[in-house]
Amino acid sequence: MATVTPGSSTSIYWLALSLTPGLGPTRGRKLVQHFGNAQDIFHASLTELEGLGLQAQSAQALALGKSLELAHEEYAKAVAVKIEILTKDDATWPARLNEIYDPPLVLYVRGNAETLARPGIAIVGTRHPTPYGIGMAERLACDLAARGLVIFSGMARGVDAFAHRGAIKGPGATVAVFGTGVDVIYPRENRKVAESILASGGALIGEFPLEAFPAPQNFPIRNRIISGLSLGVLVVEAAEYSGTRITARCALEQGRELFAVPGNVISKNSWGPNTLIKQGAKLTATWEDVWEELPASIKDQLESQRPADASDKGAQTGNLFSEDRLSPGEKAVLAILRGHESTHIDEIIEKLEPKISSSEVFTVLFELELNGKIKQMPGKNFVKSF
Repeated sequence: MATVTPGSSTSIYWLALSLTPGLGPTRGRKLVQHFGNAQDIFHASLTELEGLGLQAQSAQALALGKSLELAHEEYAKAVAVKIEILTKDDATWPARLNEIYDPPLVLYVRGNAETLARPGIAIVGTRHPTPYGIGMAERLACDLAARGLVIFSGMARGVDAFAHRGAIKGPGATVAVFGTGVDVIYPRENRKVAESILASGGALIGEFPLEAFPAPQNFPIRNRIISGLSLGVLVVEAAEYSGTRITARCALEQGRELFAVPGNVISKNSWGPNTLIKQGAKLTATWEDVWEELPASIKDQLESQRPADASDKGAQTGNLFSEDRLSPGEKAVLAILRGHESTHIDEIIEKLEPKISSSEVFTVLFELELNGKIKQMPGKNFVKSF
């Protein structure tokens, strides 16, 4: 983390702009363009600032020093909890964000800030995925991360969380873009995901001040950062009226590649990706579908950075385990389970009787789940892992 003393760098002035009430990123950048740099804004008079069309509350906060006061307080809080605050003047600021229409004025970062500038893909989707959606999000994230791509997402329930988990399994790096302060884990159930992201060399980032609560309007706003950091956006599952559509629209406006995993045409969660495919998004079934769309320079960079002894996981993605190593009971259970639809334990027991007793079924399910070959869904339902 950079040890910047407030006032010794332009960072404090960018932070002050971001904390100015009623200003926002777009007006903040226009002020910087007008004055030539962030620092000179705070030497302007109240009359001059009001003459530029600023709201009264914004002009007063800047001219009377309130914004700078807030910035110094915020810096002190960030340093105390080891959170870095990046601005476009910092070496670790991700250059891709400068390409979008309204980049944030600052980024709060917990974890490895260097991860933000690495090539990556955003994986987003519904908060209520099907077993098929869960499997595809986790599998694609795992395969892409294993090949050096950073996985960007929003750590929401559902597809986002499983994309982060898949990237960590890669093993690879992943970045979660928050709609809260980066010191506020939301939803709380994803605390372990957040800890795993940091432990695996990733980062938790956001533009909102520390301790900012999960206001509904924050999440659509942060979506432009998810797409802006990425080379492309991959949509797994999304209903017709979904926040994922905002991220997809941002990707198109930012000139990013758009990928979509096709789904069952009668499933409401398939409306988003299937519609995007009809509109020109790249149909995506495996990591190769994303890889072949990457610029040659990016692929060369990623290939050169892979360890020389790294095995090609491509052969493993369709079948994550060898059938030859399974017991007869495990093979029997796996023959019943599907990857796209869950099966209740009562149905499994019924289909296997009298060949396998119920107690043996429980043991087999436990072993398969422990080895990552199946997943248990709510209500004692099981699906085969991809």
